[in-house]
Amino acid sequence: MASKADQLASNISFAKFSQATDLKKRLWFTVGALIVFRFLSFVPLPGVDPTVLASLYDQTRGGVLDIFNTFSGGSLERMSLIALGVMPYITASIVVQLSASLSPQLAAIKKEGESGRKKLNQYTRYGTVGLTAVQGYFIAVGLESFGAQAGQQAVVDPGMLFRVAAVISLIGGTMFLMWLGEQITSRGIGNGTSLIIMAGIVAQLPVTLTNLFASGREGSISGLLIMGIIILCLGLIAFICFMERAQRRVLIQYPKRQTRQGIMQADRSHLPLKVNTAGVIPPIFASSLLLMPLTISQFAGQTVAGESRMGDFVLTLNQYLAHGSPVYMALYGLGIIFFSFFYTAVVFNPEETADNLKRNGGFIPGIRPGKNTEVYLDYVLTRITVIGAAYLALICLIPEYLIASAGIPFYLGGTSLLIVVNVTVDTVTQIQSHLLAHQYGDLIKKAKLKGRIR
Repeated sequence: MASKADQLASNISFAKFSQATDLKKRLWFTVGALIVFRFLSFVPLPGVDPTVLASLYDQTRGGVLDIFNTFSGGSLERMSLIALGVMPYITASIVVQLSASLSPQLAAIKKEGESGRKKLNQYTRYGTVGLTAVQGYFIAVGLESFGAQAGQQAVVDPGMLFRVAAVISLIGGTMFLMWLGEQITSRGIGNGTSLIIMAGIVAQLPVTLTNLFASGREGSISGLLIMGIIILCLGLIAFICFMERAQRRVLIQYPKRQTRQGIMQADRSHLPLKVNTAGVIPPIFASSLLLMPLTISQFAGQTVAGESRMGDFVLTLNQYLAHGSPVYMALYGLGIIFFSFFYTAVVFNPEETADNLKRNGGFIPGIRPGKNTEVYLDYVLTRITVIGAAYLALICLIPEYLIASAGIPFYLGGTSLLIVVNVTVDTVTQIQSHLLAHQYGDLIKKAKLKGRIR
């Protein structure tokens, strides 16, 4: 039988949204912060010619730049102050998480509680500055030589002064986005960094749809194919919603405890294990590692001769790693599966979970506490990770195959769909939790008034 809390949560009415003053303030703050983010994406770096840069960027599509440009909401294509977006912060966060799982010193800091979390966050910020500085310098150097073979110059006045200005500007833009994401998390509706990434992806949707319908109008794509793409996207979204909420609930039994009435009562709870524990990290890592050689070979292919041995190697590499090729699809799928298992092992520690259950007196029915519980949790997690890895590979490979086989003239990635759907579901959950807290507050006030009347 459902508890009173579950019944109240199921009866949440969005009609009372106008009465939730605190929630409205948080939503307006989030919307304002995202508008600021979109305005900054149109502020170019000092010393860059936007017109020349746009024409040169169209010549290098198909590499890893497309993914980063999608996540930054087109900021990388325009080379704005926030061209790197929050990707350096996410990379630094992942590195710190991996280090905390592998390094005993960082693992000890992680166990210190709130103070340890603040230290790890500080290390993440330092890592973000370092990564942004390195990436910003290489971007500045690449911009100076970008388009030299075509007789075009993306930088108005190349030199060390431009490099220093570009690095400082990119560091400032990335750190401001990191601060903005933290403000959305604390003063908005949560998931600040994820909302910024989702806002960038959603901002590219009008351009994507415009290109799709323009291709249909020109006759390069049939109307039946456009309808099939829309239906497929809706089906993928529904499938993602189902799989992201899927979980394996492991029953946890606690020993009998005496209540105030003297009744011995045993407590039960569940340990939820998500089918997709790794989230969207495996597709991002796999695509970045796979498309990085392709992007480098594309830039190198402009300077090497096709008759040389190096030129033949570059041309062969571009051919085998092209979108939709069997080698690319196979490596992409294997990379997603590998990182799914790897990141799940980093995020969830069966040994630590088993120790916590044993310390609190909990146990899995039929499984002895301690080592046996650890082995059982690892067994269950491995089985559901197989399903999660297959799900991620399917979601990401279908759009890639569609892009290559149908000749769609834009990037439509499964990773983008995963991020948008996940963040949307989390945001709706956050709004529901605020509405639930508001209804609980109303119930407490009514109970106090009834107590005074009596």
